[in-house]
Amino acid sequence: MRIRATRWAAGAALLTASSLLAACGGSGSSDTASSSAAGGGAAAATERGPITYVQGKDVSGTVQAQLDEWNTAHPNEKVTLVELPDAADAQRQQMIQNAQTKSDAYTVLSVDVVWVSEFAANRWIDELPADKFNLDKMLPAITETAKYRDKVYSVPASSDGGLLYYRTDLLKAAGIAAPPKTFEEMQATCTTVQATPEGKGIGCFAGQYEKYEGLTVNFAEAINSAGGVITDSSGKPNVNTAEAKAGVNALVDGFKSGFIAKEAITYREEPGRQAFQAGKLLFHRQWPYQFSLANKTDGSSKVAGKFAVTALPGIGSAAGASSLGGHNVAVSSFAKNKATAIDFISWFTSEANQRINLTKNSNAPTFTALYDDPALAEQFPYLPALKASIEHAVPRPKVVKYGDVTAAIQDAAYAALTGAKTTDAALAELQDKLTTLTQ
Repeated sequence: MRIRATRWAAGAALLTASSLLAACGGSGSSDTASSSAAGGGAAAATERGPITYVQGKDVSGTVQAQLDEWNTAHPNEKVTLVELPDAADAQRQQMIQNAQTKSDAYTVLSVDVVWVSEFAANRWIDELPADKFNLDKMLPAITETAKYRDKVYSVPASSDGGLLYYRTDLLKAAGIAAPPKTFEEMQATCTTVQATPEGKGIGCFAGQYEKYEGLTVNFAEAINSAGGVITDSSGKPNVNTAEAKAGVNALVDGFKSGFIAKEAITYREEPGRQAFQAGKLLFHRQWPYQFSLANKTDGSSKVAGKFAVTALPGIGSAAGASSLGGHNVAVSSFAKNKATAIDFISWFTSEANQRINLTKNSNAPTFTALYDDPALAEQFPYLPALKASIEHAVPRPKVVKYGDVTAAIQDAAYAALTGAKTTDAALAELQDKLTTLTQ
């Protein structure tokens, strides 16, 4: 998944955030009591002092601006940003290496929602005091990502649901009044649009199909949108089914026919976004962050004001289903100054900060009230579709050996999409691998 930087608001928004900072507690020197022991749960986090916040690269510099606001209000409990590589897989690996050496270099971790079970089970992150955070005000599907064995080990900072971006101007020119609801309708719509002067030569569709975590997401969405699953509700693999094959074959056939742009086999989020903004795609499966960027009127987007967003299409008779994305924040079990870390997390994930991140970045919030705010819905017309996407999203496998599981999924998916293996062979082998990994 994409690791996003957050933007900080100016003016009145900063005043709001500053008020929250003041409410977060004092910035005095460290207490003499010790912090909770590594893996020691939610008890007795009392130490205060400087901490680090660890995430992917802050390419825009806006996360640092946020931390500067905190640091101004808390001069004795400053937060230092530690930037990891852009790729989520590399971030996960460095966080694991830090934990395995029991280093205190990392304090607060920005973790993909699918890492929580793995990190908690291995005691790399602490159980958190649930009463310190407003989890009851968040969408239930999102709060579940914060837990392992019904205990809170992280706090949602942002969510994500897959959405279908489409060119409204080209559909209108082709006499098409509504976006497609199924993969098959999407293909027919593209054929019609390509036959018009306005749509001549445009690519039909792309998602994220390079061999990385985004491929796991897109592969899972295809299977779920055809009525299949990778693992069932009990965590048991069940991927070698007719429904799963129908979902994967929709992608395989899409690449063979050219409906899916051939370049998409190399796409992560950003190359696909750039292609959509350049006017090269009619449809694009993407996260909410693309909305604001594609609507910029500074010359960076050729499609500003010419696109809209809808739910992911179903395959066959099934309804479209997104994978549930997003990032939570957690406390390293080996960190110092955990009391400061908990206060920082409470502020960093607050509703006010998430409102700012939505309005400036179109980041998907976790608080229900932000989706139900009429003013925000008017500013961001995709919010109802996003809320529905998240509420009906299917989590990726919640397993302790997630790194091995996602690698197996990526191997199978890439082999099928590139024609190295048939869909039947890829899914049969994946079923066997997942059965071994989840025993």
